[in-house]
Amino acid sequence: MVHRKMLNSVGLKIQVAENGKEAVEIHRSGQSFDLILMDRDMPVMNGIEATKTLRSMGINSTITGVSTRSVTAHIREFMEAGLDDYLEKPLTLVKLTSIIHKMNKLIKSDLSM
Repeated sequence: MVHRKMLNSVGLKIQVAENGKEAVEIHRSGQSFDLILMDRDMPVMNGIEATKTLRSMGINSTITGVSTRSVTAHIREFMEAGLDDYLEKPLTLVKLTSIIHKMNKLIKSDLSM
């Protein structure tokens, strides 16, 4: 709820999935997103499984994993699932801005090629 309010406050259009399976189904329905914030610990299908599934479907959106876990092995396992970036919860405006700046740099880099 806090993250939803923060994302809305900076003018981002968002869609929330309650679990990883729902996130996958949203993409299967044909919707696409520039950025996916993927929680590692979700019911039904966790973030690792959901990220692997999305990548196997050819989803190239930026996927940033978020979690309260700070153990290196847990972060590595999540990154290896196909994340572009990882942030420890709670998200802050500074962390959110960092993600957006990284995405903008990638877009500019792609456009200059």
